[in-house]
Amino acid sequence: MSEVKKILAKDFYKIDSQNSTLLDVRETSEAIVRPVNGALQVPFFELSKKIDSIPKDKPVYVFCSTGDRSEQVAEILADRDYDVYNVEGGLDAVPKIHFVDAKGLKCPGPIVKVDEAVKSVSVGEEVQVEATEKAFFSDVDVWCQRTGNELKSLSEKDGVIYATIVKRDAPKSLENREFEHGKTFVVFSGDLDKAIASFIMANGAAAMGRPVTMFFTFWGVSILRRPEKVRIKKSLIGKMFGFMMPRGSKKLGLSRMNFGGIGAKMIRAVMKQNGVSSLEELIESARQKGVKFVACQMSMELMGITAEELIDGVELGGVATMLGSTEKSDLTYFI
Repeated sequence: MSEVKKILAKDFYKIDSQNSTLLDVRETSEAIVRPVNGALQVPFFELSKKIDSIPKDKPVYVFCSTGDRSEQVAEILADRDYDVYNVEGGLDAVPKIHFVDAKGLKCPGPIVKVDEAVKSVSVGEEVQVEATEKAFFSDVDVWCQRTGNELKSLSEKDGVIYATIVKRDAPKSLENREFEHGKTFVVFSGDLDKAIASFIMANGAAAMGRPVTMFFTFWGVSILRRPEKVRIKKSLIGKMFGFMMPRGSKKLGLSRMNFGGIGAKMIRAVMKQNGVSSLEELIESARQKGVKFVACQMSMELMGITAEELIDGVELGGVATMLGSTEKSDLTYFI
């Protein structure tokens, strides 16, 4: 027989769920209202039937709503020599804190994950973040200032940055931010390194809740091309441009030290090794965050590129569209 150990409800989110078993003994109806990701659910009255399904090779943390049922279950498991802990007070006593593991992610990954987490919680709830990128220490502070959320604590220990953010209602001063804080990126270059920089900044701005428009013109339009060949009738010049221009983001070369494409492959490998999102991941992330992609129709016509050859979600526009976006922005980059 082993002894039942105890863990305070406030430390519930500190449990190493990868190397332990979270045992939920609440009824199914209770678990639906407040689910716990990764928990093994064995309702209290079904324990006798399912006790053999509970792993014995790692610690078991038992919880219910108030701590009463879990205490009884913990005692039963202890009698069977489980290494078992009871969550005192149950989930009702657990602060509504949400954890974000951003360790190993590179810019704009940590801020993007913070933005997604904060949007998913209710006002007043906390989001605890752990990150390893040094820039996050400054980024999260600025992000909270600009979005109106509260940075409750910020510290660093052993190379890990710990931040606690409390979701707050956006102040009225941010209500008209579409006209005060919009960002416009005029992407003129079709170079891989410049495209990556453009999308990193666009994702960061979108994560801060700013309306972002990316206007692709001339060589930048090639970033938006579909990677597969699209059969469509073109003029001879159009076919020649289509052959010479990169077909999609994966075919882009570096602005310097490209070495016939070897440089581009090397930088992609280094990015992957260091946990930096690929250009294709950055493009998809920007699209999901509502970044507006606008392709310059004049550039497309000059280069013989048609709308059918572009990736989904791209609008066509001209100089008025670009200028209209810049007039609603407080920052415009020409890249």
